[in-house]
Amino acid sequence: MERETQFIGQSAAFQDAVERASLAASLDRPVLVIGERGTGKELIAERLHRLSTRWDRPYVIMNCAAMPETLIESELFGHEAGAFTGATRTRAGRFEEADGGTLFLDELATMSMGAQERLLRAVEYGEVTRVGSSRPIRVDVRIVAATNEHLPALAEENRFRADLLDRLSFEVITLPPLRAREGDIEVLAEYFGQRMAAVLGWDEWPGFGPRALAAMEGHDWPGNVRELRNVIERAIYRWADPEKPVDALSFDPFASPWQPVSRKVPARAEASAPVPSSDTAPAPAPSSGPVSDLRAAVDAYEKQILSDTMARCRFNQKVAAEALGLSYDQIRHALKKHGLNQ
Repeated sequence: MERETQFIGQSAAFQDAVERASLAASLDRPVLVIGERGTGKELIAERLHRLSTRWDRPYVIMNCAAMPETLIESELFGHEAGAFTGATRTRAGRFEEADGGTLFLDELATMSMGAQERLLRAVEYGEVTRVGSSRPIRVDVRIVAATNEHLPALAEENRFRADLLDRLSFEVITLPPLRAREGDIEVLAEYFGQRMAAVLGWDEWPGFGPRALAAMEGHDWPGNVRELRNVIERAIYRWADPEKPVDALSFDPFASPWQPVSRKVPARAEASAPVPSSDTAPAPAPSSGPVSDLRAAVDAYEKQILSDTMARCRFNQKVAAEALGLSYDQIRHALKKHGLNQ
């Protein structure tokens, strides 16, 4: 899909961050944008540029984490021909490309201390010197930088230059995580859902079912809006009946009974509360406590297994039957017995 600069949300925390960005845009000062991954830091940076007096000048983006430490200074400040092996011709850096406009430095905390020192001079004096040259070049660039790290803590640990932090932190906009944006999850889900339904050519958007809505609200969203968009678009793409509300979500695209087992599985933090979703694990074994009604306990366990398997198989009865080792007629009978064939 095409990239669009849109801010969707009604929570006070989110609206406050957007308003602060709008207010800071008109001032020709550096801005730091802080937030977890997927919270929209790049969108805020672009808003700062589009609403500034530099809106018709270059907007240059550089991801500091994507650049090897040996090349980041050359990318930022340019280099002269012969400055290092492979430098066959003179090249302007990102500062020169952004002259008169805005330079957005994403993942700022990953920048080496040497590059930070040269960046400090560029911010302080408005001058850059290409690698392999001794002649400074005047540039007029506004810096907007983003990170998901707590820079003051890094400065205390001498992992980030405190004087550079002072220069860049005229205004600091901290974006709230999705879990703190009250009421925005459903709003964003509806927006992404309608867009994906249109891409797939659905005649109408049926909305979400109660189970899907409950799963959205119960999830912690560590990937924030980016994760939400992936979950919603994946759910709609996999949904078999466009006329019925989408009611099954897959939070983990890697979840599969046939996934390869790594030799060393990294420890993962468990969620503080269970999340209802279509990717739930097989039903747990019945409690070992006393059972007063064996038939009722067996029926309840059978119903739970059927319900979980149908959700994992996206409510495809044939696939669920194969997963449970049943015939198609057997699973239809079992679903009807437990009232799950609706």
